[in-house]
Amino acid sequence: MSAKYFRTNGHLLVCQGPNCQARGSALLHKALWNHLERESLAYYKRGGTLRLTESGCLGSCSFGPSLCVYRAAPGVGLEEAWYAAVDFPLAARIAQAVHEQGPLPAEHQYGPE
Repeated sequence: MSAKYFRTNGHLLVCQGPNCQARGSALLHKALWNHLERESLAYYKRGGTLRLTESGCLGSCSFGPSLCVYRAAPGVGLEEAWYAAVDFPLAARIAQAVHEQGPLPAEHQYGPE
C-alpha cells in the first residue's frame, strides 16, 4: 500500500446533527471548507495542515452550530476544545490558531476547564 501521508496540525469537526443543521451548521461547514481551500490551510494543499470533517452530535444541541478541535500541543499532548454557537468568523479564527499552533480563542468554548 502506498497511501500518501499529509502533515496535520489539527482536526476540526463541525456538527451536522439536526439541531445544529437547523442553526446553519451545513452552511458553516461549507464556508469553512471554502476558506481552508482558498487560504491553502487544507491538509492536502502545499503548506496546509488542517483537516475538516462533518460529525454527529457534539452535545450542545440548543447552542449550535457546534465545533470541536483536536490537535497535538507541545508539552500538553492531545489538546481538545469544544465550541457552541459558532459563526464563520469564529470558525476561521479557530482554524488559523490551529494552523499556526497558537492559542485557541476562548469565546464560546464549553466543557471541562
